[in-house]
Amino acid sequence: MSSATYSTTAGADLQHDLVRAGFYPQMVQDVLAEAMLDLPVVDHFLHLETHFDHTEVHRHITVMVRSEKVLFIVHVDDQQLDDHGHDVMAQVSVEMISLARIESVATSYVYHQPQHYSSGDLVRELTFGMSWDGTKRIDLAPAECADPQCEADHGLNGTSQPEDLVLRVSSEADGQRAVDKAREFAVRLRLATIS
Repeated sequence: MSSATYSTTAGADLQHDLVRAGFYPQMVQDVLAEAMLDLPVVDHFLHLETHFDHTEVHRHITVMVRSEKVLFIVHVDDQQLDDHGHDVMAQVSVEMISLARIESVATSYVYHQPQHYSSGDLVRELTFGMSWDGTKRIDLAPAECADPQCEADHGLNGTSQPEDLVLRVSSEADGQRAVDKAREFAVRLRLATIS
């Protein structure tokens, strides 16, 4: 596997952040290198998330890597296949999006104590979203009629919604540095999509 993808300073920074996150860094680097076809890294943001579901711990990472004209999104989930965590599986998905296809880059900010706001106050939470009209999620349910005695098949009703990308980063869960990095990445990505 060629290392040209990581040959820039931005590529070295990405490698450092992947190792620091500690979530299968070599696997993510190899998948990215294969997907990027030797394109150099220009910019990146990664978001590691852990959540608890009763007795299970689920982790996943989303890595956004921008080259000059393309954004790559890698998402990795891991799952325990046994009760002791000895048998683990990782599922990796990669999407490549031309920067010209990105329709919107949206950010939503949360400031604490806004009545005391002054320029330079820290954003405590940021929701970052991107839309490129990629994947769509379709939710279907059996159609019903008002007659409780009716046994006819009325087909299906449903909705179709874009399922692009939304990440939430908070200073309490992820640290202030992660919020600042997400905000800066969103600004740079926005600029890259309009140029």
